[in-house]
Amino acid sequence: MKQILAGLISVVFVVLATGLSPAYAKVQGKPVDYTAQGVVMKGYLAYDDAVKGKQPGVLVVHEWWGHNEFARKRARMLAELGYTALAVDMYGDGKQAMHPDDAGKFSGELMKNFDVARARFLAAMDFLKKQPTVDPERIAAIGYCFGGGVVLNMARQGMDLKGVASFHGSLAAVKPAEPGMVKAKVIVFNGADDKFVPVEQIEAFKKEMTDANVDFRFINYPGAIHSFTNPDATALGKKFNLPLGYNAEADKKSWEEMKKFLDTIFKK
Repeated sequence: MKQILAGLISVVFVVLATGLSPAYAKVQGKPVDYTAQGVVMKGYLAYDDAVKGKQPGVLVVHEWWGHNEFARKRARMLAELGYTALAVDMYGDGKQAMHPDDAGKFSGELMKNFDVARARFLAAMDFLKKQPTVDPERIAAIGYCFGGGVVLNMARQGMDLKGVASFHGSLAAVKPAEPGMVKAKVIVFNGADDKFVPVEQIEAFKKEMTDANVDFRFINYPGAIHSFTNPDATALGKKFNLPLGYNAEADKKSWEEMKKFLDTIFKK
């Protein structure tokens, strides 16, 4: 029995020492601070410490509630795929909204002052590019709701990104895309029954992208409504009487499509 036990201990030691088993790879996540125009931004960086060399980086832009655990979870999910992900802070100082009125105020003010939003996004991107695990030439951004609108507008303004993915995001343009301006490939995941995104807005967005010669895809998920990727959405919708709801099928399908999208733009 002692010999068997000793043998098992030896095997475990070898696996740990050599890193033969992927089960021992671990996603690291930590709060990080960076600054934009003198304002402290409180983000969250996630990466897999078993991944060697420089890998693509992905920015995660939060919903209108602000930088919260949902954004951090998505950053960790990206880290599990081998990327270094930064859940950004667009409001500053980690500010969060506890009520839709505040969320609307925070997000609305920022989109009206888009130069501030752009500066904060750029600060996050610069911070991500400087991480030792990141290839600064391969950066993408994904966003949810408000964050989806942010990443689409960053792409419209020619931000140096390989691609952007919007999940149930606003399609409205701060400044419409122009031919030759958009460098990023674009993919949009939309709930077909989203009350916040009317058909007219969808058609206008598609025309804008087509007229500007943008490489884009638009995917509608039948039965899905606003915030369909967030498991807390249904409860929040009931609490505040808003048309929000989680849709497990649309969440899973959109994430799988995003994974393929990232593989393509980063040529993995």
